[in-house]
Amino acid sequence: MLTGKRIGLIIGGGIAAFKVPELIRMLRAQGASVTPILTRAGAQFVTPLTISSLAGEQVHQDLFDLTRETEIGHIQLSRAADILLVVPATADLMAKMASGLASDLASTLLLATDKKVMIAPAMNVRMWDHPATQRNLAQLRADGVLIIGPDQGDMACGEFGAGRMSEPTTIVQALVAFFAQGPLVGKHVLVTSGPTHEPIDPVRYIANRSSGAQGTAIAAALRDLGARVTFITGPASVPPPENVTVIRVQTAQDMLNAVTQALPADAAIFAAAVADWRVTNAATRKMKKDGSGQMPVLEFTENPDILATVAQRSTDRPPLVVGFAAETHDVDSHATAKRVRKGCDWIVANDVSPGTGIMGGTENAVTIIDANGSDHWPRMPKAQVATQLARKIAAHLTKADQ
Repeated sequence: MLTGKRIGLIIGGGIAAFKVPELIRMLRAQGASVTPILTRAGAQFVTPLTISSLAGEQVHQDLFDLTRETEIGHIQLSRAADILLVVPATADLMAKMASGLASDLASTLLLATDKKVMIAPAMNVRMWDHPATQRNLAQLRADGVLIIGPDQGDMACGEFGAGRMSEPTTIVQALVAFFAQGPLVGKHVLVTSGPTHEPIDPVRYIANRSSGAQGTAIAAALRDLGARVTFITGPASVPPPENVTVIRVQTAQDMLNAVTQALPADAAIFAAAVADWRVTNAATRKMKKDGSGQMPVLEFTENPDILATVAQRSTDRPPLVVGFAAETHDVDSHATAKRVRKGCDWIVANDVSPGTGIMGGTENAVTIIDANGSDHWPRMPKAQVATQLARKIAAHLTKADQ
């Protein structure tokens, strides 16, 4: 997917730099060439020999290298790259970029380049939340810098929160999306898919007949239009698409947690068939019949409403939130009411009554419902539904940007 692409990789000085060797390996496996630029602070975490060996190229470190700078080396590095990638992007590097400082080779290269710049921030949660960092982030966005993450999670300092660097797989997928051709290049789209499994005991669970085929096809279609896709899937029977960020979950609560951590996004497509209820008195051991004829009593409570939670967020709400309504009767009226109740922008409604064969099948017949009315699509393969829906999403986001 990255064959022939030339990545100028600037390695910042943070503990997350330990992931850089794996990132280089993955980039080269995708066919990219990697030119490493190692900051002085970055060299405290990864060695030039390690980076050079993995990249297959000499590491660049010193702005005042007499041999290279007689040929204006930092300009040549900029011209040779198709994109500059900063991993990890520390608070210090972000501040230099936002201020236009050029105090070392990395910052001088970033100031001198006319190529696209992509960064993966990594720092302590307090540093990330500091007003100065957030001002710098806003300036970098305004300057057209592409931002990957950061994620929420445990940090080397022992704290938990935003500031954890995105994983190498996510960074590679962002690069693949950047170099892809399509109207969704530069957009982050979140897709949920598949069923959820709600445990009854360690071996039994409540589930449904969703195969995950429609959500998987949608994620693939959005990827093919250039989007960076985060694909959050329950235990589906179809494999996830390639070159998307895959997050596997089991329960509705797992899925909600994953969705929340994946935000912000330009669009969120909730195609998963999430269980409405879960068992509150799930057994910790396998339930066994004792011959008495008495059935165990299961107590239920409602699962969190993922679609409504995201659609009604006061912060980080995606500009486009799309829900799905799988109905067995009165499809249009139930789906229309659901759109209003949940607060989402569109509802993709379909009839999953037993005679249709849609739930778990290869075809679908959907109706797209928004504030202006409904649009009925004929029955077609799920891959075709996904392609048409992805194009509709792309047209909407493109229009919103104008």
